[in-house]
Amino acid sequence: MSGPLDGVRVVDLTTVVVGPICTRTLADQGADVIKVEAPGGDILRYLAAGSRSPAMSGKFINFNRNKRSIGLDIKRPEGAAALRALLAQADVFVSNVRPAGLERAGLDFATLAALNPRLIHCSIQAFGRGGRYFNRPAYDPVIQSLSGVAGTFERATGEPRFVPMVMTDHIAGLVAAQCIGFALYRRERTGVGEAVEVPMFENMASFVASEHLGAATFDPPLGQAGDERLLSPYYRPLPTKDGYITAHPNDNRQAFAFFAAIGRPELKDDPRFNTPKARSEHAAAFFEIRAAALREKTTAEWLEILAEADVPAAPYSRLEDLLDDPHLNEVGFWEMDDHPTEGRIRRARIANRFGGGMREETLPAPRLGRDTRAILRELGHDEESIATMIETGAAFEDAS
Repeated sequence: MSGPLDGVRVVDLTTVVVGPICTRTLADQGADVIKVEAPGGDILRYLAAGSRSPAMSGKFINFNRNKRSIGLDIKRPEGAAALRALLAQADVFVSNVRPAGLERAGLDFATLAALNPRLIHCSIQAFGRGGRYFNRPAYDPVIQSLSGVAGTFERATGEPRFVPMVMTDHIAGLVAAQCIGFALYRRERTGVGEAVEVPMFENMASFVASEHLGAATFDPPLGQAGDERLLSPYYRPLPTKDGYITAHPNDNRQAFAFFAAIGRPELKDDPRFNTPKARSEHAAAFFEIRAAALREKTTAEWLEILAEADVPAAPYSRLEDLLDDPHLNEVGFWEMDDHPTEGRIRRARIANRFGGGMREETLPAPRLGRDTRAILRELGHDEESIATMIETGAAFEDAS
């Protein structure tokens, strides 16, 4: 058996996180992803702390499994020609190069559609076409700042800050993978490829607005934008006698069970708390009661009580606690492998399952240019031609 994208070839001209998370998603489902790297390679090879050898950071390893790497200098005619030959055979082209840069390199949709009419051309960009920000550079913190993500922290805590992970990259990258799947489905019916543009800013603005537009959905607004439950200072793991816990009753059954568990069953008849709407309108009072009650027992005691009451609850986990989480270990989430150059590594397995089959083999994240010779052979180059390209710098390979 093989993954649902078996037989789909993806040419990956992306770097850092937003593009590689998109193409890793496609690779995990069986696509043949060819990562095209310029001299020096993807900056993520060096950007993150933690590596056993140069150009192979732990972060790069996590975002680039199941891919092949070809080293090409596409500023040289022979390198550009090799990339065009790849694209002529490809199903999907993914880049997070700014649109103006793609046009200068002859990699825009119109040019490539003439070369390969079936090509899905996916451009992940900071800002959408038609607006004043179009073609500006941006990374995740810029998008978090502009899209209101940092602003939600100011509402909640009095100080703007960023989510301490590149969340906008992850979201935009996963949206891009989803859009590519949609485009491939349409191509199966029409036989024709298309351009797909995935702007990070608009996607994150939509993400934030869906959650927080609230009363401002209506014209005129019925109140201030923002879900006050999520902006509450109590929307976080809460202290117990000996640590922290998250307890989150939502519907009436859970809320009333929670009231009984904390010894306040009468609250189910309190008009402030007897319906989801009432609890939402009086979220501050509800959350204060919850926080005060949870301080009275240990985390273990509350977990037992709330499990018996079937109230959603969980202990608070630090980053290192994930490595020993019993559920993750029981489902085989953590896999150990021997990387051919980086030694023993831990990786998170593909979380989602397909009954029709999954990718059978896992390719280790590639050294820079690991597959250059093999891919050039697939394009019809003989050994003499490959040697010439490498000698002139049009192509390069891992020297380790």
